[in-house]
Formats: sequence, C-alpha cells, structure tokens
Amino acid sequence: MRIGLITSAPDHPVLAATTALLTARGHRVEALDPTAGPDGQAGPDGQAGPSEPPADVYLLKAHTPAALALARELEERGVPVVNPVAATELCQDRLAMAELARRAGLPFAPTRAAADPAELLAAVEAGDLLLPLVVKSRHSRRHDLVARVDDTARLRALAEQWPDEPVVAQPYLPSNGWDQKLWVVAGQLFCARRRSELAGPEHTELPDGDDGFGPAELSADRAAVALRAGEVFGLDVYGVDLLDGPGEPVVVDVNAFPGIRGQAGAPEALAALALRVAGTASAVPRPRADGAGAGAATPAPADAGPGTVAG
Repeated sequence: MRIGLITSAPDHPVLAATTALLTARGHRVEALDPTAGPDGQAGPDGQAGPSEPPADVYLLKAHTPAALALARELEERGVPVVNPVAATELCQDRLAMAELARRAGLPFAPTRAAADPAELLAAVEAGDLLLPLVVKSRHSRRHDLVARVDDTARLRALAEQWPDEPVVAQPYLPSNGWDQKLWVVAGQLFCARRRSELAGPEHTELPDGDDGFGPAELSADRAAVALRAGEVFGLDVYGVDLLDGPGEPVVVDVNAFPGIRGQAGAPEALAALALRVAGTASAVPRPRADGAGAGAATPAPADAGPGTVAG
C-alpha cells in the first residue's frame, strides 16, 4: 500500500513512528508538504500536488489553508483522507464546534462569539457578560489567542493587542490547573494529564501527586464522552480536552489529528487505521485527474462520494 502524509513535519514523533511501522511491513509512505512542490521546492501557487497516481490514503496532519485545499482536491478525486476535510475544518471554528457539541448532548463549555475583544468588553461593562472568562480566537491555529480574563483591565488590554480578532468567550470554570487530554485513534483511547494553558502559579503539582494517569484511571463517563465526540464530529483521529477533577466532565476543546506524544500503542493504531482505509478504498475504482477511468472495466457509480473512514 501507499500511504500519504499531508504535513510539513513528517518527523513528528507519532508520524515518524507510524512511518517506521509501515515501511517495515513493506508499505510505501510519502510525505507531502502542502507548501512545497513534489520536488520539495515551492510551486508557483505555493502548494504541492499529489503524486500520480495518488496514494491509497492520506493522513491529514496539517490544518493550514493550503493543506486543506490539497486534501479537498484529493477527496474530490475519490481519494480517502483521514480525517475528512469537512470534519477538520469544523474543529477549527470554535463556535461551530461548541454549537454542534451542545446540540449533540456533549457537555461542552457554554460558548459566546464576538467580532473582537472590544465587543466582549462592552458586554461586560453593560452587565450582559460576567467575569471571569476564558477568551479564545474563534478560529483555531498556531499562536492564537487563549487567555483567562479576571477583570476589565485584562480585557481592555486584549482589545488593544488583538483589535480585529474574532473571538469566543467561555465562563472560567475553577479547576485544579490541569486538563485531561484524551486522544482517540479509530476507537482506541489514550490519555494523559497536561498543565492547563490557564493554570496559575499555584498550580504546579499534579493532582494528588499522581503522574500515572492512563486509560485504566479514566472514568467510564469521561471515556464515553471522548468516544461520542468522534461520532458527533466525524473524526477517526482526534483529541478531546476535559477539565480535570472529580466533577462532571466538561469538554473545552476538540482537535482533529493532534500531536499524540508519548502514548504507547498510538503509532500501531494509526498504522492499522491507514492500512484498513487504504485496503477498503483500493477495491473501489476512482477517476484519474483527467477525468478518465482508473483502468477498471466498470467505472465507479456516478453518486459515489469520497472514500469513508472506518470508525
């Protein structure tokens, strides 16, 4: 099988380990940098093109506009992409994510959108919005805005620093300063504790001094929330962030194809998923880039959509 990686960082630990497993079994892995041409140099439009014929499946690790455009082109040609582009894009819009999650009954933190931090400031000053808050960029990306706001001075500073940034606001929920990071690969659950971005200086120690948090220590209700999130968002490789603590689970974020570091078994699960999807897709003829058939005697049905990812 040929497995493509849509990423500018094929040396990421989980991707590198997955690649090693696949190549050891005789499969070919092709890294496709969405900002470079097939020869490794930037193309005229700054975007790579897939090899011809394309790989049997692509793992979409990058979430930039160029990466999403490339993955969408592949999907339109009937090539399976993990995760699908629509699901990946949904997880980049924090308002759309929250609305879908709450409609589906997931315990997601209440989320309010604003055109910019100044709009939030006006709402607070008018008494329509209560502090403390967590303010985030509406559109998730590297180095985006994530800040705890305890007073109007902090919110005013954000309005000056991020004057044109669409944002969302969530109530700040007291916690122990740690998040439960849950990762799922094709239904297999991995987890760890990570210090929250919003933790204060008082939150320096792991809860109860316990650093052995794993699936065996994860409560059944939290595991169920993580698995349900994949069904709701149409994801096979994803992360769910929950507030740590003994209370009811509260989801604060869902991430498509996050970095899954230091989790034994994750590369094996990812390799197995890629091969399963590739094997399923290889049995279905797909058109070439020029619109001609794929060489099979019978063309794919006219209503056949992009390959689907096994759950």
